Amino acid sequence: MPFTVPLPRTPIDDGLARWYEHELGWATVAGPPVQLVTGLRFDALELPAAAGHGVLRRMGPATGPVALLGRRMRLLVAAGSAEELPGLLDWLEWGGISLDLAALGTDGRMTAPLPPGRGGSGAPGAAVWLRPPAPGREVESSLPALRSAPWGDGTAPCLVRLVAAAAAECHRVRLLSARARGPVAQQLSPQRFASS
Repeated sequence: MPFTVPLPRTPIDDGLARWYEHELGWATVAGPPVQLVTGLRFDALELPAAAGHGVLRRMGPATGPVALLGRRMRLLVAAGSAEELPGLLDWLEWGGISLDLAALGTDGRMTAPLPPGRGGSGAPGAAVWLRPPAPGREVESSLPALRSAPWGDGTAPCLVRLVAAAAAECHRVRLLSARARGPVAQQLSPQRFASS
């Protein structure tokens, strides 16, 4: 009986990259895993999933697309927002406080979740959309942005409100986890308050 070798399969990652590039116009980096390039069409706020779920409860539908990868959540925001994060945190009186809140901006990468409607990847902890982007519509106009920014047309959710909620939820999660561990030798950073 002759031994035949099957033809190579097209990797799922190739179709995944093609979907993001053609349906949404987002830049990708070949994988595995396929990664989405931040800083061009969107940036992402990254925070612990527990804090992210609190943000989603607080903000309701006033967020853009939201992805989950293991214990980390990424909330898509308008391009350029990553550069604004340190200043916003200072302005909101969260500067100097250790928060597990970061931003992916120019030249950043995030793992691409499977597009909506496609079966699960089968891999535990794989990236998934909690609030997927909608193909065929301008995603950028729905992303949280600064109202005064040229791309903020007044209809997008407010980036300041989102960052304030994210900082509060990150701090809450940090305090709860410190409390759950019991007395700890580490000193929590003092909280700063605005003067009247």
